[in-house]
Amino acid sequence: MSRNTSRVDKRMEPVYVKRRQRGLAVFIASIILIVGAVGYIAFQNLRGGDTQAGADYEGEGNGTVELVQVAEGSSMSQLGPGLVDKGIVKSDGAFQTAAANNPDAAAIQPGFYRLQQEMSAESAVAALLNPDNKVDMLDVPGGLTLTDVNVVGGDVRYGVFSLINQVTCNDGECVEVADLENVAATVDPVELGAPEWAVDAVRARGNDPKRLEGLIAPGQYVLDPNMSAQEILTDLITRSTQRYNETDIVNRAQAIGLSPYELLVAASLVEREAPAGDFDKVARVILNRLEEPMRLEFDSTVNYGLPDVELATTDEDRATVTPWNTYAKDGLPDTPIASPSDEAIAAMENPADGEWLFFVTVAADGRTVFTNTYEEHLRYVDEALNSGILDTQR
Repeated sequence: MSRNTSRVDKRMEPVYVKRRQRGLAVFIASIILIVGAVGYIAFQNLRGGDTQAGADYEGEGNGTVELVQVAEGSSMSQLGPGLVDKGIVKSDGAFQTAAANNPDAAAIQPGFYRLQQEMSAESAVAALLNPDNKVDMLDVPGGLTLTDVNVVGGDVRYGVFSLINQVTCNDGECVEVADLENVAATVDPVELGAPEWAVDAVRARGNDPKRLEGLIAPGQYVLDPNMSAQEILTDLITRSTQRYNETDIVNRAQAIGLSPYELLVAASLVEREAPAGDFDKVARVILNRLEEPMRLEFDSTVNYGLPDVELATTDEDRATVTPWNTYAKDGLPDTPIASPSDEAIAAMENPADGEWLFFVTVAADGRTVFTNTYEEHLRYVDEALNSGILDTQR
C-alpha cells in the first residue's frame, strides 16, 4: 500500500511543478507588458501626446502659417496624417472625428489652403472649408498675353506673369514678374516642357520672354506658391503641352496646311481680332489671305509690339517693323500674340465658307462686316470712322 502511494506521488509531482512554473511565467509576462504599456504612455505624454487618438489642440492656431494641398480627387479623411506632420492638428484621430462631425466636409475643393499650426481639429476642418483660406487659382482666359497690356486711357490688362505673381503671394513672399521673364527668356524651351513642334520657333526668338507666348493653354491652374519661377513655368507649359498633344494637334494642323505651331499662331489672331460669333469668319479670312498670298494686315499684330495699345492704330504704328506686325511682314507673326482658346483653334480647323479677304468692326457693340473686295471694304471703313470706332487717342 505504501509502495503504491509512493509511486503515485512521484508520478504527479512533475506535473504540479510544471503547472506552477507556467503560471508564474504568465504572471511575470503580464507584469512586463503592463509596465511597458505604462512606460510607453508616459513617454508619449512627455512628448505631448501627439499620437493619442483623441489628442487635440485648442483654439484657431498659433499664427504660424502652413500651406496645405488638397489634391484632385482626395477627401478630407485623407488629409489627417499630413496635417499632423505639419503640426497643424495634434492627432489624426481628432481630425477624423471633427471631419465626421462636419456635414460639409465632403464638399472640400482641390487647391492650396493657408492654415496655422496648432489648430483644434474642428478649427482645421472649418478652415479647409473656408474659401478665404484658399490660394487663388491661376485663371488664363483665351486671348490673355504673357506680359501686361497698357491700354491708352490708363487701363492695364494684366498678363500671365503678373497673375502668377498675384496668386503666389504668401506672407509677403511672391514669385516676381522679373524672375518669370528671366526664366522665359533664358531657359531652354525643352527644359521648360515646350512641345517638340514649337522648340525651334521658340529658340529662334533668342532671349525675348515673349517667345513662350501661346504655350500656356487657357484654363484654371492650381499653383504651389512655394515653387520657383522656373518650376511654375515648367509646370504650366508641361501641362499645356500634354493637353495640346492629346488633341492630336499635329494631324489637325496638317489637315488645313499648317504646322501645329502655325495653328496656334493663327488661332491667336482669331482670338484677338474676332468678336464672339465671328471666329470662323476671321479664320476664313486668314486662310484666304495666306493662300493668295496677301499680307494679313491685322491691327492686333501691330498692337502686340507696342507699349500702349488701342483698337485703332496709326500709320506710323503700321509701318513699324516687328516680328509680329503683319502690315510690315508677309505671312503669320513669328509667335502667337496671345493664348488661343479651344474655340479659336476649332475655328481655324473649321472655317466658315466664304471668299472674304477683308473685315472691319464698324460699331462699339462689335458688329463686324466681311467683304470680298477692297472697294466694298473701304465703304465700311468710312462707316467705322464715322462711328468713331477707329479714332485714335495717340
